[in-house]
Amino acid sequence: MSKTRTERDTMGEMQIPAEALYGASTARAIENFPIANEPVPAAVIHAFGHLKAACAQANVDLGKLDAKRADAIIAACNEVAAGQHDAQFPVDIYQTGSGTSTNMNANEVIANLANEKLGFGIGAKGKEGTVHPNDHVNMGQSSNDTFPTAMHIAAASQIADNLVPALSKLADALEAKATKWDSLVKIGRTHLMDATPIRVGQVFSGYAAQARYAATRANRALQRTLENLPIGGTAVGTGINTHPEFASRVCKALSAKLDNDFQEAANHPEAQAAKDSFVAAHGELKTIAVSLSKIANDIRHLGSGPRCGIFELSLPATQPGSSIMPGKVNPVMCEAVMQVVCRVLGNDATVTSAALGGVGSLFELNVAMPVMIDAFLESVKLLANSSDVFVDKLLVDLEVNEERCLELIDQSLMMVTSLAPVVGYEQSAALAKDAFKTGKTIRQLCLDREILDASKLDELLDPDSMTRPSV
Repeated sequence: MSKTRTERDTMGEMQIPAEALYGASTARAIENFPIANEPVPAAVIHAFGHLKAACAQANVDLGKLDAKRADAIIAACNEVAAGQHDAQFPVDIYQTGSGTSTNMNANEVIANLANEKLGFGIGAKGKEGTVHPNDHVNMGQSSNDTFPTAMHIAAASQIADNLVPALSKLADALEAKATKWDSLVKIGRTHLMDATPIRVGQVFSGYAAQARYAATRANRALQRTLENLPIGGTAVGTGINTHPEFASRVCKALSAKLDNDFQEAANHPEAQAAKDSFVAAHGELKTIAVSLSKIANDIRHLGSGPRCGIFELSLPATQPGSSIMPGKVNPVMCEAVMQVVCRVLGNDATVTSAALGGVGSLFELNVAMPVMIDAFLESVKLLANSSDVFVDKLLVDLEVNEERCLELIDQSLMMVTSLAPVVGYEQSAALAKDAFKTGKTIRQLCLDREILDASKLDELLDPDSMTRPSV
């Protein structure tokens, strides 16, 4: 039988694994919330490490906390922020909606680590000179302002470190293809039907623009998370039990450590009662997902075939496509991205629902924050990772089937569009219909009927010139 120790919280005694760094409040939460059996995302825990260190620094600078305890707390927080103690944060995502259990988990782990550094053992709170999880680690704070602040820190770090670079990489890769293929012409399609020609480079320049706009949107989401930090509002946004300068000092310390510009909330009751900034930020993520769906879906359709589809693009073969059809290759990377899009759209519904009045946002507090940040961070992770994979596993080796592009252009009835200014719209429409009935090309039909001579047709039916504006 594993050894345990006995600890108390305000509700009584709890048995805790002897070597666990957490305490009674965390143990109680483990018992109460065996729901998803998935802990709060590690990024949130690391954010708590950064936040609690900044709080300790602010408190010592303000003369509220002695330097000896502060140094031990900050050292412990830095270990938490670095991910050295992730296993000590087992509280389920689906817990108290304010994240109180996770805040106390952080307070207890940091207090025990600090007490070890001060020469005391684990579970030593209450002895003279020790660090107490509530009195010292949580000084001037409440779960109601620390958990949402940790949400901001975690979201900002993940967007800045992972999503923005991934989307920029995607845009770069698409722009490179656009440049490489700018001289190649293919048939355009509108309403899924043949349209006038377009250069492959133009098509990919459109995808590249979407990816570049996506990076811009990610930066806008980042800005939403850097603003409006709730820290300093404590219980209901009034700042009870904290110093008036506490919040600004915490934000300054966070900004210096994480190389970002974190801003204290202009209105603390709003910052704690509502989560509009997260709804807005995830709205940018949803739009990014929509952009990726267009790029991935177009490419998988343009690569359909190889003999009975469009097949203007050759997608790299990354794995066997069928357990029954030998030699089949599927657009698996495109499909992976499309599934990510489905998940992000679902996460957007979760984030929005969790912020709704009467659901998560109730009077002076939002009480659906853990599920909100879990959904938000999953969207960031999936969008970043799928963008990276899409570049590495698909775009790098993607090729254009030039002969197929020219074949489809030659067969297209919409080549007749360039004749309309010369022979008129109605005659052009009739030519298109007759060409379809007879199976002839527009060029051959015009020659057979002596509507235009060969040299004029060469000029008017030149696919490349049809992709460039003319006077």
